[in-house]
Amino acid sequence: MARINQSLGEFIIENQKEFAYSSGELSRLINSIRLAAKMVNHEVNKAGLVDITGSAGGVNTQGEDQQKLDVFANDVFIRTLTNREIVCGIASEENEDYITIPGNNSDHKNKYVVLIDPLDGSSNIDVNVSVGTIFSIYRRITPMGTPVQEEDFLQPGNLQVAAGYIIYGTSTMLVYTTGHGVNGFTLNPALGTYYLSHPNMQFPEDGTIYSVNEGNYVHFPQGIKDYIKYCQQEEGNRPYTSRYIGSLVSDIHRNMIKGGIYMYPKSSTSQNGKLRLLYECNPMAFIIEQAGGKASDGVTRIMDLKPTSLHERVPFICGSKNMVEKAEEFIAKY
Repeated sequence: MARINQSLGEFIIENQKEFAYSSGELSRLINSIRLAAKMVNHEVNKAGLVDITGSAGGVNTQGEDQQKLDVFANDVFIRTLTNREIVCGIASEENEDYITIPGNNSDHKNKYVVLIDPLDGSSNIDVNVSVGTIFSIYRRITPMGTPVQEEDFLQPGNLQVAAGYIIYGTSTMLVYTTGHGVNGFTLNPALGTYYLSHPNMQFPEDGTIYSVNEGNYVHFPQGIKDYIKYCQQEEGNRPYTSRYIGSLVSDIHRNMIKGGIYMYPKSSTSQNGKLRLLYECNPMAFIIEQAGGKASDGVTRIMDLKPTSLHERVPFICGSKNMVEKAEEFIAKY
């Protein structure tokens, strides 16, 4: 039974029975992510005091400028997960290809693969805006005892065994699900321990916030344009409030607590959308659905999409169930 102020470690131990197929590895895996997140949090909180902000001078596999903290966070999560020898493979938004981890005695017998966006919204670091980490965990599908293959990572979101995010903001929170609801844990920096602060998190069915980069309005499909106009009309509980941070973790975290819809649709400049299916949309969709919300590409449930490449992009519309369904109505007209 979840208790407010219960430590994350205690919560994991008490709820191990909910981890399908697990004999302790998944619990250790969540603990490894918890440790890496504390290391990243420590570095994020030093931004401005040490030379950790700004561009690292390189680009990631998406062709985007890498920030110094992108590189740091990527290294920390990969190193922590590799050293613990819990996973058989890692795929990161920052790396072009997946990483094979042989495990103990190079026997390739670990069960899980991790897909991760090490530092979502890192361009906001320089201006002291909240950023986050997003992770997704699958059970491998290739035979145990063999190196992982790309197919282990290209699984639909409905096969995830766990997913979560860490938000580095006014307080640092780890929010995750193993398919049995969503729980949020806040870091006590004095003790270095996460405590349950948001049990059984739920999206309100309706909300009053819409989150979209309206600077791209002219490039949006007509259905999205019409829905934005609907959000701005004065009727009932509308007009809605426009809130857009530009950090996916922050925008969705706020909307889950207050009620709202987040949209990053396709556009004339990004025909396939911009967000990554494997590192951002699938894990967020798992969390959102477990919290009673809805996530789609405007037509199809996100977690039913079959990935075709490690860095595939898709449109993403998610949040309070009734708001997402209303947006899908407008999209369906075209």
